[in-house]
Amino acid sequence: MTAFALGAATSLSGGEVREDGKVAYGFSLLRGKRGSMEDFHCAQYKKDPRTGQIVGLFGIFDGHGGPNAADYVRTNLFVNMMQSQKFVSDPAACITEAYETTDTQYLRQDINNGRDDGCTAVTAVLVGQRLLVANVGDSRAVLSRGGKAVALSVDHKPNVKEERSRIESAGGVVVWAGTWRVGGVLAVSRAFGDRPLKRYVCATPALADERLTSEDEFLLLASDGLWDVMTNQEAVTLVREEKDPETAAKRLTEEAYTRGSNDNISCVIIRFT
Repeated sequence: MTAFALGAATSLSGGEVREDGKVAYGFSLLRGKRGSMEDFHCAQYKKDPRTGQIVGLFGIFDGHGGPNAADYVRTNLFVNMMQSQKFVSDPAACITEAYETTDTQYLRQDINNGRDDGCTAVTAVLVGQRLLVANVGDSRAVLSRGGKAVALSVDHKPNVKEERSRIESAGGVVVWAGTWRVGGVLAVSRAFGDRPLKRYVCATPALADERLTSEDEFLLLASDGLWDVMTNQEAVTLVREEKDPETAAKRLTEEAYTRGSNDNISCVIIRFT
């Protein structure tokens, strides 16, 4: 099980094989050119006591304005999911509810600390052959299906028609300031935290519900520090060259750095063996 922060180091990687040998994950976090690290990850296998099934829980949490929101969400989101009775009966609804509940909890506990930071998130829950992917913001999930990149997440950007309409209907504005930003400040339209913009920036996730097939090779979760410099297909092609997911994750973050990414760069690779 891994669910820890990079801390003072410049890079961190690791991995684990599920006890039945059918699933393996690897992760890599690289501080890159930033002076501090605001990306977090979680990757673990957890037995659901209600069903006896081994559940895979994976996520990338990309902070902005500080690390607190990302650290909080990394620590609490999956706990909220697994504790809910809906996790067994309706996991898709449970995941959406857990995102919104975790956001509310973070804002409530942080109200007296004077913090206005936030974070994006992309998560994957693996139960048997069912894969549920959720995200808010621009951290992304990409599935390799027979070597072809299949996006399973939605980049929540303020200039997307539906997002802009939602923001403006709530009384907000979308302004060009080097890139499109909510209120001229935030470059994503959905996120955890971000108290001053909460009226416009929600934590309701996009959700994909997939049944894995023999063509599905691996799932890649990564922060925008990777996607700023690599296409979905470029990332999938590189990962396919490495059988070990930790080695592939390290190669991926290092390649993004070499290509000039100016952000923290983090990824988790879940390989279906």
